[in-house]
Amino acid sequence: MSDEIAGIRQDRLAAFAKREAAIYAKARPKAQKALKAGAGNFLGGVPMHWMADWPMPHLPLVAKAQGARIEDIDGITLDDFCLGDTGSMFGHSPAPVAKSIRHQARRGLTYMLPTEAALEAGRLLTDRFGPFRWQIATTATDANRFALRVARAITGKPKVLVFNGCYHGTVDDTFVSLENGKTVNSPGLLGQVNDLTQTAVCAEFNDLASVEAALAQGDVAAILTEPVMTNSCMVLPEAGFHDGLRQLSKKYNALLIIDETHTISSGLGGYTRVHSLRPDIFVVGKCVAGGMPTAVWGLTDETTKRYEAADARREPGRTGMGTTLSANPMQFACLVANLSEVMTPENYAHMEKLAERLSHGLARVIDKHRAPWHVVRVGARVEFICAPGPLKNGTQAGYAHQPQVEAAIHTGLINRGTLIAPFHNMMLISPATKKAQVDRLIANFDTILTDLFKAA
Repeated sequence: MSDEIAGIRQDRLAAFAKREAAIYAKARPKAQKALKAGAGNFLGGVPMHWMADWPMPHLPLVAKAQGARIEDIDGITLDDFCLGDTGSMFGHSPAPVAKSIRHQARRGLTYMLPTEAALEAGRLLTDRFGPFRWQIATTATDANRFALRVARAITGKPKVLVFNGCYHGTVDDTFVSLENGKTVNSPGLLGQVNDLTQTAVCAEFNDLASVEAALAQGDVAAILTEPVMTNSCMVLPEAGFHDGLRQLSKKYNALLIIDETHTISSGLGGYTRVHSLRPDIFVVGKCVAGGMPTAVWGLTDETTKRYEAADARREPGRTGMGTTLSANPMQFACLVANLSEVMTPENYAHMEKLAERLSHGLARVIDKHRAPWHVVRVGARVEFICAPGPLKNGTQAGYAHQPQVEAAIHTGLINRGTLIAPFHNMMLISPATKKAQVDRLIANFDTILTDLFKAA
């Protein structure tokens, strides 16, 4: 067994992780005391179980967040590059969005009827993302579920094709993996009694031959894909991959669904608009309304006609699609504010400029310490990956994931004033992020790697 993990001696990594954990815990006595007193009311001690995935000895308790800064109840302020794991990609409480919330709160929160702002939101969505016929959901998980229902209704086929290691929220059908080239239920699923291989088939990203082999079976209603794989370690599409998906989807009568929930960082209009992709159904969530829980999904005109024909053929009764609180007036108020005043060319230019500075800075540090790692950037989204690259598919991304190393680095960064995403090494630049914050992150990363890779 090697005595190194990702090029770092295991004893040095263990010592670093132990020291950083102690520093973290000592700095947050108020949070520790409050959690001990009150966290027991929650299952597993957290309001939502994903929060247990943070690597620190215990969670901080947030007092407030503004722009690209976050402050906890112990008075510690952090440069925030996690930004709610993309939910606050445009910064915490952008001023136009906060103003729209205050304004709408005086007029009602939900009433199952549209507003004038809803009509303006529809216009802005088309202006930003392209000519789709829109529906509003609360989460991208819901939007993806509804999109799959539409695809199955249109095509009369049962299956969705997804990519090994993909991320599409918590849509049941997407929790399949490849095992020795065969689609299987992903390991670790809680309470899943269905055989998901009856409604899903898995292929490898960047492997058009595996996609065509699956589509040729004739039972795939839709290809559901992220433009860039983002679930573990980022994987970029190879040249021609997206064009190949479009051609194969048409050849085998399968709808192409592009889920931009993470890759909205790619630029104005997301990866789809920037790279002129041509999906049949478009999905985006998380930060589209500036942090208000909102997702949107849209159909092209052709797909709309096919949907309307399928809808006309069905028996009377519920469609099984939609949720009561979706398309509420607060969502529309925030959509209008975010799409018109925050999601602007100027803000994206700022985000991309600083993201490029961050990616180059991290790469220089990695080269300086001769770490066998690499850096990937998609617009305002940056990741350092603790393995050589580039990665080609989800299988390689899974092997590149180094939880022990990443956990130690995350805690080390927090102790030095920088917060990044807990699930992988993802960092986001917001319109509120400053050059000094980026430079501090690079310097903190250098300090940590200096410790981890120093000569014996």
